[in-house]
Amino acid sequence: MAIEKVAVAGCGLMGSGIAQVCAQSGFPTVVREVNEALLEKGLKSIEKNLDRLVEKGSLTAADRDAARGRLKGTTKIEDLAGADIVIEAIIEQLAAKREFWSALEPLCPKHVIFASNTSSLSITEMAFATSRPRNFVGMHFFNPVPVMKLVEVIRTIATDPAAYDEAHAFALRLGKTPVRTSDRTGFIVNRLLVPYLLDAVRALEEGVASIEDIDNSMKLGCGHPMGPLTLLDFVGLDTTHYIAEIMFNEFREKRFASPPLLKRMVMAGWNGRKAGRGFYDYSDPKNPRPMKLG
Repeated sequence: MAIEKVAVAGCGLMGSGIAQVCAQSGFPTVVREVNEALLEKGLKSIEKNLDRLVEKGSLTAADRDAARGRLKGTTKIEDLAGADIVIEAIIEQLAAKREFWSALEPLCPKHVIFASNTSSLSITEMAFATSRPRNFVGMHFFNPVPVMKLVEVIRTIATDPAAYDEAHAFALRLGKTPVRTSDRTGFIVNRLLVPYLLDAVRALEEGVASIEDIDNSMKLGCGHPMGPLTLLDFVGLDTTHYIAEIMFNEFREKRFASPPLLKRMVMAGWNGRKAGRGFYDYSDPKNPRPMKLG
């Protein structure tokens, strides 16, 4: 059954971006948050993003207004039941996600596809919190969602091929580039990216080079848009540490283990750009300076 109506659970950084892209792509979209304050914050973020696109000339005022008209906010889980696909982008905790899916399932018709935006948790564990694992997939969008083209579309051992193909086709209709992968921790991107980031921390920890020299080496030597330590600050040191722990528990390989320096920075609350300090000091956000971590 072709997807015509979309529901998004969560209107935070990722959920608001997913809802915006769906509405811009012509889909009637309902986005749900747990309270009015969070919902209002998320909807305002979408409005600012759409207005910014109009200012840049990449979106007409008429298309902005049409996208807004297709978007509805709610705090009621029942309002998600009329969609053909529900994309979950709530807190990255398995218990919370399983609780959400268990509460939503009885409200939805059997044809509805359930999709989790998780970056690291098991799709299979979520799917089997419901009685419809055949209609359960992962759809991992990347931040910022309106800009990043990639979507990892994840199948489990129980996913129906028709549901999987429909989710893949839906990502194409959003203007994204979907890649197919299976439910193995880290999927494609984090499976390759996380060990690289952790090795950069180990190189710093072992005195191989300075923060600036490690970043410049990967930018100028490999053509990366930003160095690994800058990228860690952007993603969030706590987020990377959390994902690394999940991956290490799955594979029990040293390359996925969080280095001691990263653990201690997270303990100190030095979680990167959002915290004002990580590998760089963001007291002056336009001119971040390398931290002294010795």
